[in-house]
Amino acid sequence: MKKISWIIETNNSKVSQHREHTENYKDKITNLQSKYVALHVALFWGIGTFNIKNEDSVKIKLDEKIMLEQLKSEITVNDEFIKNKIKFIHSFTKQRKLKVEFEIINPKKNLATKL
Repeated sequence: MKKISWIIETNNSKVSQHREHTENYKDKITNLQSKYVALHVALFWGIGTFNIKNEDSVKIKLDEKIMLEQLKSEITVNDEFIKNKIKFIHSFTKQRKLKVEFEIINPKKNLATKL
């Protein structure tokens, strides 16, 4: 994977972003690991740009069922990279008191993929 992308949509705006992977990750991580990097960066970026505020309700749309299962701790994660991303995501959402809801979407309807 060379790039990551995400979309943050609120009642008032829709912001799309994409980034090149850092050299640490470019072509060195799996597609699933890349999606976790994108989610991690999107949350961090969203807070930093005030598109996501403390205590907001956030719906995270995922196109991988396994991510939903992993994020909800329904299955064991053996990948240390993904474990660390999940740990950060849970810690960050708890720290910011975000009310998170996950939704599975069809990969063909993932607007961020088109970026």
